[in-house]
Amino acid sequence: MGVEPVTAVRGVGDTREAMRQGECSAIGHVEAALTAIAAQDKELGAFVTVAGDQAVAEAEAADRTIRELGPRAWVRRPLLGITVSVKDLVQTGDLPTLRGSLLENRREPVDAPAVARLRAAGAIVIGKTTTSEYGWCGSTVSRIGPATRNPFDHERSAGGSSGGAAVSVAAGMCAAALGTDGAGSVRIPAAFCGVVGFKPSYGRIPYVPACADRLAHLGPLTTSVADAAELTTVMTGASPLDPDSGFVPAPRREAPLRIAWLEFPGTQPEIRTVAENARAVLSVLGHRVEHIDIPFPDPGPALRDIIAAADAAASAPEDDPLCDPGRLAVIRYGRTVGGAAVLRAEETRMELRIRLRALMERYDLLAMATVPIEPFAAEAIGPPWAADPGDLLWLSWTPATYPFNMTGQPAVSLPVGKTAAGLPVGLQLVGPFRGDDVVLSTARAVESALGTDQRPMLVPQ
Repeated sequence: MGVEPVTAVRGVGDTREAMRQGECSAIGHVEAALTAIAAQDKELGAFVTVAGDQAVAEAEAADRTIRELGPRAWVRRPLLGITVSVKDLVQTGDLPTLRGSLLENRREPVDAPAVARLRAAGAIVIGKTTTSEYGWCGSTVSRIGPATRNPFDHERSAGGSSGGAAVSVAAGMCAAALGTDGAGSVRIPAAFCGVVGFKPSYGRIPYVPACADRLAHLGPLTTSVADAAELTTVMTGASPLDPDSGFVPAPRREAPLRIAWLEFPGTQPEIRTVAENARAVLSVLGHRVEHIDIPFPDPGPALRDIIAAADAAASAPEDDPLCDPGRLAVIRYGRTVGGAAVLRAEETRMELRIRLRALMERYDLLAMATVPIEPFAAEAIGPPWAADPGDLLWLSWTPATYPFNMTGQPAVSLPVGKTAAGLPVGLQLVGPFRGDDVVLSTARAVESALGTDQRPMLVPQ
């Protein structure tokens, strides 16, 4: 059993305010992050690369700017001096991008647009965080290093595939993190590790290189909803490298809201208890919350065919010996998926989008437990019944996350309590496409109503 992580680094807003008040410097913030990484990461396995000297140099430059401009230093660079980790699937120019794989990454070593925007806002990239190979599963295991472990119980999984990103924030090793989410990969580890994870509407943050399956989103992992909203704003905007990027968010809807409450099959009793408490908070906030049956058939089989076919299309047989064995099982299945099967899967996706668009005419938000189960063993890709990749059930244990990748809707996971074993439970709020603001504003109200005792980190010791 692990211990609750001790905060070495505070969140974005708190750190910036401390710098404004002269209570800490950028160099002190970076050094605290590097100290926390050195003290904890051998056990937790959150980072694959750490930007030590470069991060220190950037912090020194930030401090010079702050001394020169004072509070005006943050007017044009709102993240000045703030540490951010970047998932190892996202390209960076100054740090290697291994993609959780032994296979060579032939992509150009330049900052992805989201990373470039974070840096332009003053953020300091403290390192690259662990992922499963190419983000293939909802755990963080790969052939390039040990499994990433949950900060609340080191024998348990941090979730994935942005597990390193979630742990880097939950364990106080940086102020915020950038993850990717193709079937729940931001929200799953956020729920397992007790942090906020936000998947914006598809295309709001450009995903480069763009993915042909059109499932993957970039999104922040943070200690607060306000921090997630701020990082999302910084990274928002069209890029010519992602033809789906760029849209105008929908106007915020005012309370009281109409909220549909969902419970997915297989929800464990302790998860249900904590989630129901969060449901009560939504009602106390004045929203009309109505329990409904799951309003769509499970799109998991269609998702499986889309992902497997895409992975197979991008993988040459000569690469098989270097592939993660679990991902290779998916690739080999994908090589049997024909064009007709892919089109049937896309028809399922279209039907799901139509069904959910109609549902969102009746409800402003959907709410549910982010993941219906507690974290499983650290080295596994899922609970025992879904842990053999050959069974092709590698995502079946997270039925509340992947449908909303297929529809592109915004979704946030925020911590709302813990089980008897001390493991965090996440509440997921899902909005209509482009309804990011109503998702975040409601999440922020829930967070405020629950109080800061729900945060994952303790006061520094």
